Amino acid sequence: MPTACSPKFWKGSSLESAYRRKHYFAKIGRPDDKDRFVGEAESLKAMYAAAPGLVPRLLSCGVIDNENKERDVDVGRPYFLSEYKDIGPLSSSAAKILGKRVATELHAYESKDGYGFHVPTYCGATRQDNGWFNTWPECFDALIGGLVEKLKAQGGYESLCEQVEKVRERVIPALLDPLDILPVLLHGDLWSGNTGIDRFTGEPVIFDPSSYYGHNEADLAIGRMFGGIPESFYTTYHEYLPKSEPREEYGLRQDLYQLYHYLNHTVLFGGGYAGSARSKMDKLLRTIPGAEK
Repeated sequence: MPTACSPKFWKGSSLESAYRRKHYFAKIGRPDDKDRFVGEAESLKAMYAAAPGLVPRLLSCGVIDNENKERDVDVGRPYFLSEYKDIGPLSSSAAKILGKRVATELHAYESKDGYGFHVPTYCGATRQDNGWFNTWPECFDALIGGLVEKLKAQGGYESLCEQVEKVRERVIPALLDPLDILPVLLHGDLWSGNTGIDRFTGEPVIFDPSSYYGHNEADLAIGRMFGGIPESFYTTYHEYLPKSEPREEYGLRQDLYQLYHYLNHTVLFGGGYAGSARSKMDKLLRTIPGAEK
């Protein structure tokens, strides 16, 4: 995509247009941040195509070269430029609008290539390698497996990883194989800190995605973990997009999808998140028939 504005204006988030002052969100990373910038850019592009205006519009993303450098030291560094939105807290009324838009637009945007995503994305600082999978259980198992490899590399999580392997072997097939679903576009990290309202328009906005195509219910898990998203979001969402069958296993599926985020937070922060992950796995292995053996 061609650069929308000259890099010489990138010192702050305000860039001077030829006719009137506009505001943009801009950032420049380290050379090894390229995949992270591309992942966020591709996520925003897909989400804007699915639900225009629900996310900031991407304007440009690339790598600084000799033609657009301001300083020699900038060559090879990735850059990212998008709309700037002055974001405030998500109100209950805006959460209803958000619930409808996520259900009817974002989670109605289907992939023709299967489950996964065409580039790596980052949930926080954690790289998700993605790729394409024929089934949702394969895709979700790969996401969990990527976290297991990171935990093993860190060391000190041997028993936790052994328990995760039991979940991969026994719980994921039991809960996800029966689903009759389509691969739809997910935000990937939809917690309260990545939601808000545009103070200029009053409309809901979501941002900082780590997208992939998967089961729509997976996008609801982290928001309930940490709270902060009004309950009106969830009730409105399910008015337009009912819980998947078997509906009686919805709560267990949410536990499984939350496990991904507890494991990811263990990778990122350690501490009590490992205990929360164990508690989720204990419940899943205890509840699924035959899984505790």
